[in-house]
Amino acid sequence: MSIWNVNTALIYISFRNIAAFESIEFDQSAKSCSISGVMALNIIISNSSGQPIYDQISSQIKRLILTDALCEGDALPSMRLLAKELRISVITTKRAYEELERDGFIVSVPGKGSFVALKNLALVREEHLKNIECHMQTIADLSAVCGLSLDELVSMLTIIYQGE
Repeated sequence: MSIWNVNTALIYISFRNIAAFESIEFDQSAKSCSISGVMALNIIISNSSGQPIYDQISSQIKRLILTDALCEGDALPSMRLLAKELRISVITTKRAYEELERDGFIVSVPGKGSFVALKNLALVREEHLKNIECHMQTIADLSAVCGLSLDELVSMLTIIYQGE
């Protein structure tokens, strides 16, 4: 498998735990690969980011789970395969998987691998709330720079929320 950018790797996740696949089609112009029975995911890491690499991996996998790109029971690549494809240490991928398991997003089965856990709706809601709070902090910071009042922000949010 080719890696097109040092910071990008195409990782194959077995779709619904189907390990076997029949054919591989590679589109060089689109830099994508389709494998029957297997879902291809892009995990992008940046060495220049202030965010630790294990956190970049876990946050991208969390996002895939929250958006249903990965479903309950889907197998994740092994820690060694992920480390090899991303050209990073196995210790880094281990830490990312441990964080995902601690947060309840995946379960690890010794000798079988790691799988997307059953969705805990309270956990999903909490993760969405954390994302909203982060965006709201950015909005508050930008509004302070622009000199917008709280009433103006509430008015803008109301318009956006109501779809006007």
